[in-house]
Amino acid sequence: MEVPVKNQNGETIDTIELNDEVFNTPMNQSLVHQAVVIYQGNKRQGTHSTKTRAEVSGGGRKPWIQKHTGRARQGSIRSPQWRHGGVVFGPHPRDYRKSLTKQVRRQAVRCVLSEKARRGNLICVDSMDSLDGKTRSMVSLLKNLGISKSALVVTNGTDTNLVLAAHNIKGVWTMPINLLNANDLLRRETLIITVDAAKEAEEIWTGRVNRGPSHRPWENAVPEPAVDAPAPRRRRQTTSATSEGEAE
Repeated sequence: MEVPVKNQNGETIDTIELNDEVFNTPMNQSLVHQAVVIYQGNKRQGTHSTKTRAEVSGGGRKPWIQKHTGRARQGSIRSPQWRHGGVVFGPHPRDYRKSLTKQVRRQAVRCVLSEKARRGNLICVDSMDSLDGKTRSMVSLLKNLGISKSALVVTNGTDTNLVLAAHNIKGVWTMPINLLNANDLLRRETLIITVDAAKEAEEIWTGRVNRGPSHRPWENAVPEPAVDAPAPRRRRQTTSATSEGEAE
């Protein structure tokens, strides 16, 4: 896929050929939906809690006798039907975290990146050198690029000036390429990515990165040369004098 490259003034200066395996993948809505639900669930704190009838205070005695009062029978004033009573089937602390496999996580990012590129919501810029940490420099950059809605700015690494310039602007979020995920991509309308970050994305999500030696020690072990084992020594057969005399 060929994408134009713009400078910080909004002018097209070049084009870049992006890998179709990352930026032109067919959309898989069910897979992306599964990934986003898990991302959002992992953000939940899970600290919600209610008290059951065994945890609220009071209710140590029966409110009134069982019969002959004309009222419904009651065993405790902290039963669920009473005011200030316990809660039935209420929420309790729990962990909402779930895990995604590496293949699903990478495929979700590829699908959303490809959809951004197909819809024209992907803008590739040559660099972010003009940002000096001031908000006005980021506002000027967004104006030159014609962005009026939410945007996600992705760079190859953490850029302090970029973070300082964008953190006061509503709807603008910054992120290094190695932390990119499908949830943050879908929450913003436009993706602004540098050329270096786009090349790094191709190396990360095409699976062709040289990760060095394997973490399994048995795969990196050098086999020892074969050594001929010594022949086993046979015991010398000896006969005692007693056994010889008995034999005679």
